[in-house]
Amino acid sequence: MDAVVWIVLGVLLGVAEIFTTTFFLIMFAAGAFAAAGAAALGAPVAVQALVFAVVSVLSVAVVRPVIQRHGRSALETGEQAFGVEALEGANALVLERVDDGRGLVKIDGELWSARAYDATQSFEPGERVQVIKIRGATALVWQDDISSPGELPEAKR
Repeated sequence: MDAVVWIVLGVLLGVAEIFTTTFFLIMFAAGAFAAAGAAALGAPVAVQALVFAVVSVLSVAVVRPVIQRHGRSALETGEQAFGVEALEGANALVLERVDDGRGLVKIDGELWSARAYDATQSFEPGERVQVIKIRGATALVWQDDISSPGELPEAKR
């Protein structure tokens, strides 16, 4: 009977974790399942509680930091970005008009569908833009600080 109580507690903690997404309650769910295993082997309640406590504390202290470290983006950790993360912040050349609905840009030699990050902006072919975010296969772009080809800064005109 004790094993069923621990299993129910583990399931409840696991379901609660779904709503919090902090990787905290799931560690206690692991402790509850370990205690259920101890109960199934016939351990007394004090040993079951000890197993629950030890597994929960070890999970929080050892496993949770590893999960959190792998969950952060490379930009947050200061590591070298790769994949689409590496494209965020890159400069792009507009090939087809980009507005809030559609467009086409070239980023590091690759063609990407694009949309304006700010729905009130639009960019014409030949302009340079900056990639703010990648959503799926679409680059969300913004006005680049670098002048477009053929365009002179105000001070040089």
